[in-house]
Amino acid sequence: MKEKINIITSTCVPLPLENVDTDQIIPARFLKATTREGFGDNLFRDWRYDKKGNPNPDFVLNQDTYKGQILVAGKNFGSGSSREHAAWAIAGYGFRIVVSSFFADIFKNNSMNNGVLPLVVTPEFLSGIFASVEADPATTLTVDLPNQTITNNATGTTESFEINPYKKDCLVNGLDDIDYLLANKDKIEKYELERR
Repeated sequence: MKEKINIITSTCVPLPLENVDTDQIIPARFLKATTREGFGDNLFRDWRYDKKGNPNPDFVLNQDTYKGQILVAGKNFGSGSSREHAAWAIAGYGFRIVVSSFFADIFKNNSMNNGVLPLVVTPEFLSGIFASVEADPATTLTVDLPNQTITNNATGTTESFEINPYKKDCLVNGLDDIDYLLANKDKIEKYELERR
């Protein structure tokens, strides 16, 4: 069971960069681990730290100004290789939602499989979020997954978003694919009995 996503209101962390690939999200040298523990510590590792391991004060995750459960990223987030570790790093850091105007498909699916909502908005809505956060880092977003809406609370603007109904059900109920099957075990067994 994963943590459920229902309605989340949170400040956000802006990363207004386009074409952020999975090697930037979690560098390849960290892919040897076989469990998910510790990946959040290395999220955007080469941007967060210099070669000696010192924090880069210019990188957004090292600034006290920005915090929250929502990462707001530029267009085409999660491109590149299909490593699931990128979703592990996002979740491990504490992000529940990533907002962008476009996600690579494999990253999008890996995120949902690991309890992170990749939320697609229009380029105009995304620009509005970046502008609001730049004007006031305390700006919050409200994501209502059951009703499939996102609201920029600084401007009051709301936009609807699309999501696969099965993946939505899993995120709302904190289930992965195995959990979902186990939750429906009785129905599956009944179906099998009726087919005999």
